[in-house]
Amino acid sequence: MAFELRDHTADVAVAATGGTLEEVFAAVADGLAAASTDEVPEGTGERFQVSVTAESREALLFDYLDELIYRRDVRAALPVDNRVESIERGGDEDEDGNREARKEDGHRHGDGEHDSWTLEATTRGVPLSEIDAREVKAVTYSEMRLERTDDGWEAYVVFDV
Repeated sequence: MAFELRDHTADVAVAATGGTLEEVFAAVADGLAAASTDEVPEGTGERFQVSVTAESREALLFDYLDELIYRRDVRAALPVDNRVESIERGGDEDEDGNREARKEDGHRHGDGEHDSWTLEATTRGVPLSEIDAREVKAVTYSEMRLERTDDGWEAYVVFDV
């Protein structure tokens, strides 16, 4: 799991890799933290849960990052040390109308028309008063990519600063 900050006109971009979808999402979130501050103090801040649901993998990545920015603003704490515990895709309904959640394995299940994606993660919120933080205003869909590769996953996300 890795990320790299890249210069982008009036914005900052994060290019990330991971062996799994969970790892690449966490790497992009860690890239967001790195874009916000040069140094993160160890051991400060409390861990908290983040849950997100969206209609596609790309929307899930966008909504996850948007939620982290929102939590930063509401809690006055920068989300760091991001851990994505699970990403699941809702499956087809059974005969009783129940949806079966399936772990993302890179294969399509059913027609995907009514699928939703869910993410469960934790993050550590470092109080903004303890760091020299730059404001990252928003995540954007501009140039966003999320692709499966031979080695796992790659993502590219641009943030408005």
